[in-house]
Amino acid sequence: MTLVASYRFGASEVLAARLDSGDEAVREATARLSLGERQRTARFASERDRRRFVVARSWLRQLIGERLDLRPEAVELVYAERGKPALAPAQAESGLRFNVSHCDDLAVYAFARGREIGVDVEALRALPDADDVAARFFSPREYDAYRSLEPRLRPLAFFNCWTRKEAFIKALGDGLYYPLTRFDVSLAPDDPARILCVGTTPGERCGWCIESFSPAAGFVAAVVYAKARETVHRRSYMPLKRCA
Repeated sequence: MTLVASYRFGASEVLAARLDSGDEAVREATARLSLGERQRTARFASERDRRRFVVARSWLRQLIGERLDLRPEAVELVYAERGKPALAPAQAESGLRFNVSHCDDLAVYAFARGREIGVDVEALRALPDADDVAARFFSPREYDAYRSLEPRLRPLAFFNCWTRKEAFIKALGDGLYYPLTRFDVSLAPDDPARILCVGTTPGERCGWCIESFSPAAGFVAAVVYAKARETVHRRSYMPLKRCA
């Protein structure tokens, strides 16, 4: 794995890395994985995807180990009800929270202490059905903002919105079980990344911070982390009414 960028956003630490590696590096990475992770690699239909998973998971263990003074093999990972990875209870006492996202051969790792965090990365590309996807998954406010842009600006705006929304629900740990239309984010290329509102709660009072960045040419990413040092509880941010 080759590190290509690192960032400090407030309480969060973010690193980006390329995953394509030689055979020897993949063998060494495989040795760091748990039995369950090795069994999972056998389910990949694509050899390229298998190798990238091995390297991505191995380096997640390496990076966590560096922050907890543990060997990568000693890192114990568990999964929440919705599939978000976390440290096992004994190691979770460290307060370290993390999240990872990868697209093609690029992985982005995010870390924070004492607060939940989520990250997402996507390759910029033309999607023939982007307008239909936006109509289905963006909030009405986001969709109006998206449609108001010149066509040449919409691809970046689409992925700005998508990565920001994905990072937010990954921080919550709810995956797509949390309705994407229940919160609004900024998306215009010239606008800073912001959570505009969560339900009826204005973004500046929702308890979350958001940052957007480009970890490598042709990629866009976002990280979301809780403002408070305590874990942010999902139910506090699931009001019944959406933003006006």
